Amino acid sequence: MTTLVTGATGFIGAALVRELLARGERVRCLLRPQSIAANLQGLEVERATGDIGDPDSLCRALKGVERVYHLAAFYAIWRPRAAEFYRINEEGTRNVLAACRQAGVARIVYCSSVAALGAHGPDPANETARFNLAWTGDHYYISKYRSEQVALQFARRGLPVVIVNPSVPVGPRDLAPTPSGRIIVDIVRGRLPAYLDGGLNLVDVGDCARAMAAAMEKGRCGEKYILGNRNLRLKEYFDLIVRTAGRGKSPALRLPRWAAVVSGWGYQALARLTGRTPVTTAAWARIGSGYSWWDCTKAQRELGLAQRPIEESLAEALDWFQDCGYL
Repeated sequence: MTTLVTGATGFIGAALVRELLARGERVRCLLRPQSIAANLQGLEVERATGDIGDPDSLCRALKGVERVYHLAAFYAIWRPRAAEFYRINEEGTRNVLAACRQAGVARIVYCSSVAALGAHGPDPANETARFNLAWTGDHYYISKYRSEQVALQFARRGLPVVIVNPSVPVGPRDLAPTPSGRIIVDIVRGRLPAYLDGGLNLVDVGDCARAMAAAMEKGRCGEKYILGNRNLRLKEYFDLIVRTAGRGKSPALRLPRWAAVVSGWGYQALARLTGRTPVTTAAWARIGSGYSWWDCTKAQRELGLAQRPIEESLAEALDWFQDCGYL
């Protein structure tokens, strides 16, 4: 039996590939010609050249495949052309699921995000939460919501899709690094001058990968499963990074949302002039002032989602960032 993984070179994807190989599965990875495949170095996987924007390449990659994990996505805080988020996240998901239906794939796990569920305050929400962040104007969050709606539409039409919604993963091999990994690096290097009154949920990237594999085996089609662990205020998380690293600087200045939004507009204007990724954006300032806190009981009960202490996950991430020269 062959399993296809899209997004296999990414942070969660690399953890999932390792989990599947440890289970004895035959894994095929869909890689773009320009993909940086350092996260797959030394792993015995098949490599299929293709792109989720190219339906023909998807059809070729799916030959002989019975199971698919779709993780490929575009995760960034800003791009000059917002259409890139929708082309990759929404249209790419539509292309993958349409190709799976045509190929008769037996089972699919689609990796969504808690971004698609919104942010609902300090009372942890669950899978029934409705997206409420369109007002922020953030194209990553909106595109992930729209992508999840595509997956749900295919599920309603009979495609065997299980949806998982990871929170903020923590651990090794955040190669890019992702925006959430960049926060760890910036805190240790003392680059964040202030914080917002918001909250997030953290999960070990390995726990996330194992729960995804469990979702393939026993997740219910058409259902969503939040893959998370510990809810923390942003300030608590920044302090935890400094304590775990034994160095760095947690920001002491609490910034009101309006001031963060104004500075976000400034960073965006600078990014348009320099071509460099902004430190933050107006939309991310709005996002960061909310509480993305989650109740993960369903995934714990049905998928056996583990709850590794975040301190251990963070220590492993810091060691990896150190070894790779990020710190």
